[in-house]
Amino acid sequence: MKFSQLYIGTNKIARTYDSVNATLLTKAGFIDQVMSGVYTYLPLGLRVLVKIEQIVREEMDTIGVEVLMPTLAPIDNWQQTGRLTRVSVLLKAMPANILAQKVHNQEYIVSPSHEEIVTPLVKQYIQSYKDIPCAFYQIQTKFRNEPRAKSGLLRGREFRMKDLYSFHASIDDFKKYYEQVKKVYMNVFSRLGIGADTLIALASGGDFTEEYSHEFQTRCETGEDTIFYAPKAAIAFNKEVAPARAQVPEVKQTEAMKVKTDVLGEGIVGVTELVRYLRIPVEKTTKTLLYETDDGRTIAAAIRGDYSINEYKLCRALKTKSVKFASNETVKRVTNAEAGYAGVLNLTGDVELYFDDSCQNRINFETGANRTNYHTINVNFERDLPEPRKFYDFKVAKIGDRYPETGEVYEAFQASEVGNIFALGSKYANDFGLVYRDDNGAAQEVIMGCYGIGTSRLMGVVVEKFHDEHGIVWPKSIAPYHVHLVSIGNAHKKAMAVYSALVSSGIEVIWDDRDESAGVKFTDYDLIGIPWRLVVSPKTGDQIEVKNRSENESKLFSINDIITKFKNE
Repeated sequence: MKFSQLYIGTNKIARTYDSVNATLLTKAGFIDQVMSGVYTYLPLGLRVLVKIEQIVREEMDTIGVEVLMPTLAPIDNWQQTGRLTRVSVLLKAMPANILAQKVHNQEYIVSPSHEEIVTPLVKQYIQSYKDIPCAFYQIQTKFRNEPRAKSGLLRGREFRMKDLYSFHASIDDFKKYYEQVKKVYMNVFSRLGIGADTLIALASGGDFTEEYSHEFQTRCETGEDTIFYAPKAAIAFNKEVAPARAQVPEVKQTEAMKVKTDVLGEGIVGVTELVRYLRIPVEKTTKTLLYETDDGRTIAAAIRGDYSINEYKLCRALKTKSVKFASNETVKRVTNAEAGYAGVLNLTGDVELYFDDSCQNRINFETGANRTNYHTINVNFERDLPEPRKFYDFKVAKIGDRYPETGEVYEAFQASEVGNIFALGSKYANDFGLVYRDDNGAAQEVIMGCYGIGTSRLMGVVVEKFHDEHGIVWPKSIAPYHVHLVSIGNAHKKAMAVYSALVSSGIEVIWDDRDESAGVKFTDYDLIGIPWRLVVSPKTGDQIEVKNRSENESKLFSINDIITKFKNE
């Protein structure tokens, strides 16, 4: 490809966005923003996206069969699964004006995922145990009603995605396939150049299983997720689910129990202000939050003031599916106070009190007084309330916490999610009456799994990870071209010969044949980020200057040596 034939080149005066990937991909001429969260893939960007998707496709072909499902789905299917009213990012398509309504006044779901399509599809072909296991995948454009599209290609309203669905006769068979998918996913990320910095982290299992799901997280300083990793145990967790042993301060042996006292603290907002007002360390403060569970219980959850409650972990501790904050009426009934002053003493009614383990090993701690505008200080277990038989872990993990199983301090780092896999159980199969017949002819449940990779998101993550102050640094497997040929001065004829030799040897090359200065061409090369730069100029004679994008020094080679070098790569 000749640079002059791209027609859409770099745009170094383009605006700076809220993310590195949006800024560099726009300035380098890979994408163009149409509106928030929606992009056009320009010639260079499309080449990268196609290469990413081809790698994904080659690996998925080892574990599944490719199909292409429609974007539009009948609303009835979504009503059948109950997701029509539950999915917050759901979009629908409908006639845009009166003329269109007169032609065909019908509404459709714009699918953010395809459980409602793939399950009825497979139902037509699964009859007996001999027809499963089976797995189908697609690479398709998705649409989601993101409340705040941000971070360029990392969180958009229109994006590319590979989704794979598997169907199994048993949990054991599903688990075997699930482990196989993990290996194939890691193959994908290794081929994309991010495998060494990508690990599998446990995350929320969602509505379908009490077990964890698995996210593939790539270490990245600008990543939106915080990962907690226990090196000795070789296990990683997304912050949203990370089990954590609190940083428990040593109790001073000389500190005696003090007189429990209620202190007026009207209008105090937040733990920082409370600590300053009461002149106590934050480790002695206690937050008590009141919840109502989906099974009708009222819960008081107490946690140390420097931590926050993780509702996912709280639900697991309570063995309930969901919780919501108690109403103001409930708070007043069980505390005899306005919201904001709940504490662990003298709760009324049938409230169940749970303590996070961050509340252990404390003397003379603070709690809400269950009395409007008051806080109680110098509270002690055994003297003022029984010490709990069990402390729980429902805190949001923070830096310095320990992995409970080994006691080691977590390594915490930022990462970007590049894939996820999770169990669907038999929920969708049951919704659509999908069963298989065992060898006795009896109908049995089908177990499903779901496995996703955002291919356009991957493009953004790679740029977030591989760039410098000059521009993008593409891994060679997905770079738009392998070689960026630059001709300087009166060297057009020689550059044409080099270009022809490279093309005929099957080497991907883009030739900057523009009538621009060397400085402009070199700057664009750094911005675009192709792995190798070849410079042809009157100064190099019969040789060609070769430089790697990640290195500072260049060397001279003959065209034959260059072709041999790149073919060997």
